[in-house]
Amino acid sequence: MNALHRPQAGTRASAPHTAHDTVPGPRGMRALKQRVTPADPALRHGVRRLLVLLCLMPLLVVLAHHAVRLPRLNLPVCYGLVVLAGTIALLYVAYSRYEDPAEGELRVRPGPDETFPPLPADPRVSFLLAVKDEVDGIEACVRSMAASDCPGVRIIVVDDHSQDGTGDVLRRLRDELGITVIHLDSNVGKKHALVRACELADTEIIAFTDSDCVLAPDALRRCVRALVTHPELGAVSGHCRALNTDAGFLARAQDVWYEGQFRVAKAAEASFGSVSCVSGPLAVFRRDAVYNYLPAWADDRFMGAPFRFATDRQLTGYVLGQAWRGAALKRRYAGSPFVEEDFAERRWRVGYVRSARVWTDVPARLGPLLRQQVRWKKSFIRNLFFTGSFMWRRGPGPAALYYGHVLWVLAAPVMAFRHLFWAPVHGALFLTLLYFCGVILKGCVWGLAYRIDHPGDTHWRYRPLMSLFSSVLLAWLLPYSLLTVRRGVWSRGAA
Repeated sequence: MNALHRPQAGTRASAPHTAHDTVPGPRGMRALKQRVTPADPALRHGVRRLLVLLCLMPLLVVLAHHAVRLPRLNLPVCYGLVVLAGTIALLYVAYSRYEDPAEGELRVRPGPDETFPPLPADPRVSFLLAVKDEVDGIEACVRSMAASDCPGVRIIVVDDHSQDGTGDVLRRLRDELGITVIHLDSNVGKKHALVRACELADTEIIAFTDSDCVLAPDALRRCVRALVTHPELGAVSGHCRALNTDAGFLARAQDVWYEGQFRVAKAAEASFGSVSCVSGPLAVFRRDAVYNYLPAWADDRFMGAPFRFATDRQLTGYVLGQAWRGAALKRRYAGSPFVEEDFAERRWRVGYVRSARVWTDVPARLGPLLRQQVRWKKSFIRNLFFTGSFMWRRGPGPAALYYGHVLWVLAAPVMAFRHLFWAPVHGALFLTLLYFCGVILKGCVWGLAYRIDHPGDTHWRYRPLMSLFSSVLLAWLLPYSLLTVRRGVWSRGAA
């Protein structure tokens, strides 16, 4: 991507990327929140829940109107109502319960029966990056890492045998910025490359980013602050948006979609301390929460073959599920240097720091976007067999969010086939129309949530179109991904 399209390292992106409110609602609702003093946290929280309910009232009325006729409704209509109910619940939890752990102490903390070792007030941080053939964008990424205002950071970059001049760029940056660069003589894959970097990471915190990302100067510091303030957090995710929104319709649509996936989906999971995927653009872990499981991550196998994709979900799963799966994993890799320093298995919580901003290049053309979506769906399928085996143990809230999302993803291609092929063939065109109306309604709901968070930003209109695009095209990628799940390559291109 052209460097002119990137924010300069050490600067923030334009206002639509950074403006945000902590409570959804029109001006009067925000003014009402401001009249509640900081000395009344319980009252402020109660007001916020009430305002969120008021915003969701039209959807609740629609749901209630059809719910009374539920026994007489057919399966597709029932499915639509379940999706609507899930959307309402997700929005309510995200806007009424979520708190940014970098902005202050969370209201919901572990009980006295759960103890977690505190971090130093100023922990040392290893900031890691693996790269292969990213000569056009790697300098902006590394410079944004070096521009971090987080103290005590050591930057380690692994060049996974690039062939396009990336190594030369990294050598120049190493001499200028004082970073550590590891040049591999052969391609080992992203996970193994990052684990090579972890061999040098003797710090209390290990952070990762992706080679097509640019970070806000305070992003890493905010994530570290969240971990220091809340020892129960074993990992946190930053907040990601699209960097190349000027690249066309697809990039702008994905930008709005990213906002919802982080601001709503991750916020809802974070309110229960169970974010299921600490995303690669900014993933920050406590060493003692993840270090013992790095060899299992690097050598992960699925369906009898190595699973080469660097799945953020799987690495997060080792933090979420080590209380039930950790001991067995450590026994399996007992000879690894990563297991010699044995850390106790704990019921870590995993959070999300909305104020930690990072931007990533998203695919601007259909072909790369489809390949990216296939990689993500393969990671979803693989991780389902790991995280899905224990998420029910983390409580009803995390279980409902996780398994509800799983059911929605699995049902999406079935519903698409029924409404887009079966219904027209059998003359049930009204059913197809009803399906499209439901998809657009859901997209409009997410779009309005975006507009409330970002007043004046007209990009919210892309969200209904993204919902249509996802339902009509992307849903079919799940069965294809399942059939080709054993194929894996090192690929990050967003062109």
